[in-house]
Amino acid sequence: MTDHGGSLARAAALFPHAPTPWLDLSTGINPHSYPLFDLPATAYRRLPEEARAQELAAAAARAYGAESAAHVAAAPGTQILLPLVASLVDPGAGKVLSPTYAEHARAAALAGHRVEAVERFEQLFESNLAIVVNPNNPDGRVVPRARLLELAAHLAKKGGLLVVDEAFMDVGPGGESLAGDVGEGGIVVLRSFGKFFGLAGLRLGFALAAPAVAQRLGAWLGPWAVAGPAMEIGLPALDDRKWQAAMRETLRAEAARLDGLLERYGLAVSGGTYLFRYVLTPAAPDLFDFLGGRGILLRNFADRPEALRIGLPGGEAEFSRLENALENWRKGEGR
Repeated sequence: MTDHGGSLARAAALFPHAPTPWLDLSTGINPHSYPLFDLPATAYRRLPEEARAQELAAAAARAYGAESAAHVAAAPGTQILLPLVASLVDPGAGKVLSPTYAEHARAAALAGHRVEAVERFEQLFESNLAIVVNPNNPDGRVVPRARLLELAAHLAKKGGLLVVDEAFMDVGPGGESLAGDVGEGGIVVLRSFGKFFGLAGLRLGFALAAPAVAQRLGAWLGPWAVAGPAMEIGLPALDDRKWQAAMRETLRAEAARLDGLLERYGLAVSGGTYLFRYVLTPAAPDLFDFLGGRGILLRNFADRPEALRIGLPGGEAEFSRLENALENWRKGEGR
């Protein structure tokens, strides 16, 4: 398994004397989760009904801009979809626009592809499976929809597939989404529920694709792929446009506040989304260690030692804790 953010067990092993509770800023998960509510006992006691699953698919289509529920395959998180989607085309040249979320390359390799991480968009035209995370994790890069459609058309002519992971498009430029374009075939869009709604532990995600492809993915997943409680929470959340709009404004303001805080301490933000910020600095290893020793976990990268991804603090207390730690870091305490 590739290392990821969000592992407090890893953090405790790295920093055994750090104070707790941890302030985990190593993920891109919304710290302000969708408000939970009491669920009917049947959500736990009974297997999910197919009719309810279709309601969930329809809600996802409305929320993400797919043409209909027939274009949606629901899953227990998008992670489980990665090797399935990569298996939609015969093993061949798989290229992932990088640096990005490492699981795409691993999943494509599991599906038998010869995987190569490439840094130029034009190199994706040489593949039969092309994978783009848009907006990108961790730097927030956005590839315009027009360029992606050009790539998809090129790949389709030779039986290839474009996979666009839009896990962070809820806080990205919605006009660049390919969710409404999947009906033509040759494109699969992945959407994550847990990140924007702050409910990653619920394990809910979606593949948007042409109906035949969505049906094939659903058949591979089998019946009852999504748990009853996930359905009952996902349905109202996906249709709650008022909460979504207000949350985008909240996250926009908090990302700007985090930028200002980081920049006061010489940490210029070079990218990211409203759910995480991306910093490049020679001081990254020192800052990661310093904050980790004080119970604040950032996301570092073994192959990019100068890079850090920093998630949003969840309120005044967490912002103050981060600010105090950065002030002590600037003063050189403990170094």
